[in-house]
Amino acid sequence: MTQETILDQSEGNWFSEDVATFGDRLAAARGAAGMTQGQFARRLGVKLSTVKSWEDDLSEPRANKLQMMAGLLNVSVGWLLIGEGEGVEEVSEEETVPGLDAILVEMRDLRTDLKLKLDQMARLEKKLRLKLKDFT
Repeated sequence: MTQETILDQSEGNWFSEDVATFGDRLAAARGAAGMTQGQFARRLGVKLSTVKSWEDDLSEPRANKLQMMAGLLNVSVGWLLIGEGEGVEEVSEEETVPGLDAILVEMRDLRTDLKLKLDQMARLEKKLRLKLKDFT
């Protein structure tokens, strides 16, 4: 990260088109969700080094991981990729409600777990349909 980027971010210009990268937006959304890089990596099922390389703009996630991270972070895929769409809003320190972050993190975790279970159920339904076709 350049000194200019750090100065822009400290002045509240995190997401201006000429400054923010995919890695910047990912780090901001992860931070807004109250997760460390390690927690985020575990929830996505990837290595910590993978998350670090994404945030450092050394690599990019595959489409399936991109969709999962957008859901986990409660932002749109478009916002992560190009900064357009539903993303992280700046919240001033005085607007923060004590304990709210923990509740939001728990809700996001639950939503992610539900999505994973729904995906698993869809795969099982497909297998079941294929097995039933064999019997008809």
